[in-house]
Amino acid sequence: MTVADDVKTVAGAKDGRPARSRRWTSVAAALSLPLVLLVVWQLAASSGAYSTAQLPPPLSVLEALGELGGDASLWTHIAISVQRVLVGFAAGAGLGFLLGAVVGLSPGVRAVVAPSIAALRAVPSLAWVPLLVLWLGIGEGPKITLVAIGSFFPVYTTISAALAHADPHLVEVGRAYGLRGGGLLGRIMLPSVAPAIFSGLRLGLAQGWLFLVAAELIASSMGLGFLLTDSQNTGRTDILLLAILLLATLGKVCDAILGLVERRVLRTHT
Repeated sequence: MTVADDVKTVAGAKDGRPARSRRWTSVAAALSLPLVLLVVWQLAASSGAYSTAQLPPPLSVLEALGELGGDASLWTHIAISVQRVLVGFAAGAGLGFLLGAVVGLSPGVRAVVAPSIAALRAVPSLAWVPLLVLWLGIGEGPKITLVAIGSFFPVYTTISAALAHADPHLVEVGRAYGLRGGGLLGRIMLPSVAPAIFSGLRLGLAQGWLFLVAAELIASSMGLGFLLTDSQNTGRTDILLLAILLLATLGKVCDAILGLVERRVLRTHT
């Protein structure tokens, strides 16, 4: 056995031994900051610096969760918000993917289209609300469209930039094997920029959740965004904080699911 083999053996042993412990260490590290924030929250709420109306303790928020969850209204709010985000994300990410691919692959199209989209990207989310209400009314259309707008720009930007800067040597290899058009895109270029594509999708999904609150300001009677604004109007700070925590949790869960898909896809194509 050579020295190199010894090194590999030791490295493998090290990698195998702490694999489970590294996983638990990662979980502990991820939970450490939320736990610290929870303690700080409890200390601040009990310090007397804030009234209960300003900053209710964590237990009050937990009681609000039981109150709303008991009559199933909370689950309806969650289900409607998740549906709006998923539908809007699918529409916005799909359009962003298609347009981003065209712009990334065609310098001519990029010169015409990219500056205008860059300008639209700077428009704040709330600025779209009056126009969407005027065009689409006050139903589900403007809400889903606003989420789609939020999801579109990160996906479009990431994919167009990744394809525009794809490795030209890979493209040459693909063409040498007779690949053109869609075959070249699907078998060579997209797999080569897959990490960037998934980064764009995850950013687009996060942006969709950000735009959801603005979307649910449009004459909504259900959803977490509505719950957020309604609790502010009724002085229920405990429900307001609960809505914020639920938005953060659902956003993280969706991102984690997309991350699992990313790892599986990348493992398959690498």
